[in-house]
Amino acid sequence: MTASDQGSGHYGWSPDAVTATVGPGGIVTGWSEGARRLLGYRAAEVVGHAAAELLATRESSETAGLALIDSQEWSGTAALLHRDGHRVDVTLHAHPSLDGDGKPQGFVVTATSDTAGSGPDRKMMEWAFAQASIALSTYATGSRAWQLNAVASGSEPARKGAPRTSPYPDLLDGGHTDEGFLRRVRRVAEEARPMRYEHLTPAPPDARGHAWIIEMWPVRDPSTGQVCGVGTATFDSSEQHRARQRLALLNEAGTRIGTTLNVTRTAQELADLAVPRLADFVSVDLLDSVTRGEEPVPGPVDATVMLRRVAHQSRAAGVPEASVGLGKIDAYPAFSPPARCLTTGRPVLSGTDDPDFGRWVALDEARSSSVRTHGFHSLMAVPLQARGITLGVAVFTRSTTSAPFAQDDLILAEELAGRAAVGVDNARRYTRERTNALTLQRSLLPRELPEQTAVEVAYRYLPAGSGAGVGGDWFDVVPLSGTRVALVVGDVVGHGIQACATMGRLRTAVRTLADVDLPPDELLTHLDDLVTHLSSDKDDAAPNEPYAVTGEIGATCLYAVYDPVARVCTLASAGHVPPVLVLPDGTVSVVRLNPGPLLGVGGLPFEATELELPEGSLLAFCTDGLIEARDHDIGLGLDRLCAVLASPVPSLEVTCDAVLESLLPESPGDDVALLLARTRALHTDQVAAWALPSDPAIVADARAQAARQLAVWGLEEAAFVTELVVSELVTNAIRYGSVPIGLRLIRDRTLICEVSDASSTAPHLRRARTYDEGGRGLHMVAQLTQGWGTRQTSRGKTIWAEQLLPVS
Repeated sequence: MTASDQGSGHYGWSPDAVTATVGPGGIVTGWSEGARRLLGYRAAEVVGHAAAELLATRESSETAGLALIDSQEWSGTAALLHRDGHRVDVTLHAHPSLDGDGKPQGFVVTATSDTAGSGPDRKMMEWAFAQASIALSTYATGSRAWQLNAVASGSEPARKGAPRTSPYPDLLDGGHTDEGFLRRVRRVAEEARPMRYEHLTPAPPDARGHAWIIEMWPVRDPSTGQVCGVGTATFDSSEQHRARQRLALLNEAGTRIGTTLNVTRTAQELADLAVPRLADFVSVDLLDSVTRGEEPVPGPVDATVMLRRVAHQSRAAGVPEASVGLGKIDAYPAFSPPARCLTTGRPVLSGTDDPDFGRWVALDEARSSSVRTHGFHSLMAVPLQARGITLGVAVFTRSTTSAPFAQDDLILAEELAGRAAVGVDNARRYTRERTNALTLQRSLLPRELPEQTAVEVAYRYLPAGSGAGVGGDWFDVVPLSGTRVALVVGDVVGHGIQACATMGRLRTAVRTLADVDLPPDELLTHLDDLVTHLSSDKDDAAPNEPYAVTGEIGATCLYAVYDPVARVCTLASAGHVPPVLVLPDGTVSVVRLNPGPLLGVGGLPFEATELELPEGSLLAFCTDGLIEARDHDIGLGLDRLCAVLASPVPSLEVTCDAVLESLLPESPGDDVALLLARTRALHTDQVAAWALPSDPAIVADARAQAARQLAVWGLEEAAFVTELVVSELVTNAIRYGSVPIGLRLIRDRTLICEVSDASSTAPHLRRARTYDEGGRGLHMVAQLTQGWGTRQTSRGKTIWAEQLLPVS
């Protein structure tokens, strides 16, 4: 037997091992007793002679000699010559011995003889290695040489179109050696423990890549126990690798698709996730009704389909493949793959080999040009369906740089589309409910503020961002008698339809109580009673009515009444944020109130606070959504509001914008209501007042004084009605009221006549009988004036009547 190639396998080991030492020149320098028994030579016959003389063939001599001269370590098989002339087959291991400088000064050679019956077995082992159906290899640590079987080297006959069977041509190619693979091999040899290496082979344009698992284990010399090489076995794990990739993509879809309750954003998340891991280009088109939050017709879509493009994504920057722009409507003919999948409700796998694909592409020049330019050859159209409702279609395409879609890709796309459809449907339903709630909310808020003279107002109302839903914030401006005005701002705790509906009830209640002209503290007391009744009213509760207004209700409210004649503002708070006051000289402060409890607590009083305000003072009312956030409390928010209001601005509208820009994030987390009111004043040339004694004879004098004042104001045309009103109201005050009695005329947008007395008894209209001597006065006042009424005061009551001014 001749010496084998370096790194060949070793089989049939025998414990009968011998050693010898050889100098650098190949001269035997030492000979063991085991060597004598193996070859029959005594030490004196061998030491000093060339080791090559012991080899039975010339080829063995040349191979072993070169190995000992050029290698630091060598292993192989050889045929040795026995002293009596017969041949002995052995396995040789040559290990260098080093001097103090680390240079080889000789070799220790170990020889292991094969047993008599091991030859055929060893041959069979070698044949099994060479003919194995999996890729096997060995690496010799001494020579650093690789030995590959036919499968590993890729030299076995390959069928046309058959998959690759080995990664080794890529791993060991001299120009593209995989350093990671080689480092792992060295680690196995150094650490003497099995390891695993995974390798991905890049895919050619028209095929799929391969994944390989390479098992590695150390190979030991049985005689010394030292690691002399590494064995490897390679397995194709492409299917398992692709399965893991699909599972990873589906798992990621659970966290990346449907992160917001926004239809367009959810569709875009599907496209972003699928490119480039599943497709080269993805588009998502939805029924137009879905984008508006409407309920589509259940079941598949029929006939030619009109869809709106809401999302697309591409490997290339700028999505150059898109033939339809975002937000545009596109028509899909009934035979096109997208329309077919919508009609049947099942995904469609199509491509250039599908005649309908070619017909569809040819109908549109932009789509045809895109297909030609980018080489799209494979397409998957998957319907977006949730709860039995078709929402739209997702189209996945691959170009020349990718392999055609396979059936497992279609299954994966269907899973992704299903998850996206649930997210889109949730977002659609949320959009519908939010739109309905916002419509309700806006219908309950003032669209236009009523005309009044007491204050100049500006306001802003912002619904919460998409995460919170509609809330219960509200504001109002209510004209009162005597040119006064009520300024209201409130906030129902919570969000959603229930908070919105509660807000509508409270706003209506405040307007009703304001018409009665109650003082602010009394009005809040009545409002508190109402909220308490609403909280305890469970008669309307029904399990099938999720929007029924039941259960505990909490709300805050700030109610202020400003009198431009007295220039006094009276405020009362039910746990609401205090207003900010800006005086004409620029002084800014938070109004100090004695806030009462939240509405609905019940049993606790509310206190009123009076402020004398110079003309031109600015009051800023707001809800906590403007000044409270996660990173700061209400106190800091009020300080920031004061800082913004301290800066001079040309108008209240500009001030509103400046406040919102400075205090709010891009998407507020809570509803925001802001109401700014700059006070005005009615001067002495607009108001005339007289104190009257309780004497019926004074009625004629009161009429005369009113007529003279109207003449001064140039309102002689209103004298007849005014004198009648004065006569009736003063007569009633003298007859049924008590002193002091006062008469006041106010010239504003209308002419207002007020008569006050110290009695709290309010008059009422009644139908006078035919022969009754009284009871017709107030009825005439109601007929001749625009309106009349009574308000309670701290000193009694005031009866007022308002009439339009004559057109000049």
